[in-house]
Amino acid sequence: MMGLLFFVFVLAIFLGFELISKVPSQLHTPLMSGSNAISGITIVGALVAVGFSHGGPLVTVLGVIAVAAAMINVVGGYLVTHRMLGMFKSKSADRK
Repeated sequence: MMGLLFFVFVLAIFLGFELISKVPSQLHTPLMSGSNAISGITIVGALVAVGFSHGGPLVTVLGVIAVAAAMINVVGGYLVTHRMLGMFKSKSADRK
């Protein structure tokens, strides 16, 4: 069972890298918005899993790691999106 999970994990990494490397730069901002939405779902799922499980300290530690990783992804995604949208502002709008 662990072998199958590891295979799916490695396959997801490979496919994710291949898909992201083929995306044109104009589509990165919408892609980040979708990634932020998925990470938001991950945060809610991890909080629910930790809150309702009685699996002991391992489940709590894994839940905290999942929440932290998803929050880093959401905050980083918003920062990158904000910076990329700033690149499309006109120079005259900054002077007003």
